[in-house]
Amino acid sequence: MLRISDITYSVEGRPLFEGASATIPTGHKVGLVGQNGTGKTTLFRLIRGELALEGGEIFVPARSKIGGVAQEVPSSSTSLLDTVLAADTERASLMAEAETATDPHRIADIQHRLADIDAWSAEGRASAILKGLGFTQEETLMPCSDFSGGWRMRVALAGVLFAQPDLLLLDEPTNYLDLEGALWLESYLAKYPHTVLIISHDRGLLNRAVGSILHLENRKLTLWSGPYDQFARQRAEQRAVQAAEAKKQEARRAHLQSFVDRFKAKASKAVQAQSRVKMLEKMTPIMAPEEARKMVFTFPAPEPLSPPIITMDGVSVGYDGKPVLRRLSLRIDQDDRIALLGRNGEGKSTLSKLLASKLAPIAGKVVRSSKLRIGYFAQHQVDELHLDETPLQHVQRMRPDEGQPRLRARLAGFGLGADQAETVVGRLSGGQKARLSLLLATLDAPHLLILDEPTNHLDIESREALVTALTEYSGAVVLVSHDMHLLGLVADRLWLVKGGGVAPYQGDLESYRRELLAGDEAPKPEKPKEKAPKPSREAVQALRSELRKCEERVAKLNEMRDKLAVKLADPELYERPGEAVVWQKKYAEVMEGLDRAEDLWMKAAEKLELAQA
Repeated sequence: MLRISDITYSVEGRPLFEGASATIPTGHKVGLVGQNGTGKTTLFRLIRGELALEGGEIFVPARSKIGGVAQEVPSSSTSLLDTVLAADTERASLMAEAETATDPHRIADIQHRLADIDAWSAEGRASAILKGLGFTQEETLMPCSDFSGGWRMRVALAGVLFAQPDLLLLDEPTNYLDLEGALWLESYLAKYPHTVLIISHDRGLLNRAVGSILHLENRKLTLWSGPYDQFARQRAEQRAVQAAEAKKQEARRAHLQSFVDRFKAKASKAVQAQSRVKMLEKMTPIMAPEEARKMVFTFPAPEPLSPPIITMDGVSVGYDGKPVLRRLSLRIDQDDRIALLGRNGEGKSTLSKLLASKLAPIAGKVVRSSKLRIGYFAQHQVDELHLDETPLQHVQRMRPDEGQPRLRARLAGFGLGADQAETVVGRLSGGQKARLSLLLATLDAPHLLILDEPTNHLDIESREALVTALTEYSGAVVLVSHDMHLLGLVADRLWLVKGGGVAPYQGDLESYRRELLAGDEAPKPEKPKEKAPKPSREAVQALRSELRKCEERVAKLNEMRDKLAVKLADPELYERPGEAVVWQKKYAEVMEGLDRAEDLWMKAAEKLELAQA
């Protein structure tokens, strides 16, 4: 059990925690969420004992191992496999001692302990973790120094997962993983045998890998049961009720204050006025919740072009004359929203660079519209920003003829206000740097926007704003991302990059996720099934009728929900607490009914679709 009791901590005089408390039971998987800068990473450092509390206590059971990904990533000549094996320090120590021990009793103790911790299967377990994070069998035997920083971060993550600490602390682990690695990590964490506390802005991870949400807000901690979407819904309902209560109290205070102001000078009303002053003093203020941050991205709209904007015919592309992708015959129109799927190393980034004219084809023909403008965003471009220049200087270089008011408006359209516009990039947060890079990529109103992992370092509010901007954007979009939530809301076409080729993927994202989690095992051949007889016209009509009834039921429940939301937002309702509780229960019942009705609706639609196939 992790118990955080009434903790207080400040940084440079700014309080991050004031009387914050939470209890996380042993074995629970918890997502830690909160706005950037509120102290999530600081909380991890306090739990690990790297920082000293000003007040309160953090209790972790004695002899519990706490683990997290180290800031110093491995870069030695040691192989990936041996680096991961060394992360289990007890096993490594016992294995080393076993080679030198001479006392028979000590040798027996060592062998018994090695058996207890399943030391002999360690290489297989370490290899499986490395494979899940995207390394091939050959790469596991290569030295860490052969890999870039992002890949070495994966090795560090593999090490802490292999060591299986009693309390696993992970800070944005999917930032350096691709979609396949992120999905594998979700599955691994869901089955992890000990307690997990994870900082993440990845809604898919927070919905599938954790069972509770620890919310850090206003220097307090609140533990919510359920995955992120459930937390977000309950939080929105709570905020609506809190806002209504605050509005009601404010009206009451105004009424009392008005009486005091009118009659405090009259002797005949002095007693009543004084009584109301005391009532005002005794009222505990109910604070209206702070407005949720409204994050925005403002993508300029390109003029329409005649389709197609790009065609490829028999194209091969690669590096140093060696093709990675061959015989590509593809077409992109301006209204396309394409997600690139495929395991790491198959060529998703290579295809992105080809589309962006960063790579020339080795063979074949690429035809682009003569007026085509392309915007390209990749994580390495964030790293290539000029650290000693301000965002304003970056856009001035690209728009030397525009006045400062217009340039500042462009920056504000990407959430970079007056303060950030004049701050050198080296002092900006990762999310602010990503926003600047997105602005630079879209400055020319591109007809095609290519985004390679755009959500790294963006918080949940920024990711939602990006979804909104891409949905409204009138150009084509090609996406590479580990964020399933983003892909599911934006992409309407899936291309699978595999085996040196690119082809439309016939399934949906969920079926692709199932394929990845199933691994590389060859599917067992199925016995040929007899073709089912085509449903009769009457059966199809019945299915249509069922679907129509489901649609009507969903519409009715949506209408009921909207009416109840208006009722719950009425301050006067809370003058009758018993009645307010009844209406809140009705709202919860309608929301549960709506979930069931939508599920039945989807099933009815699937049945009709199968019958008409």
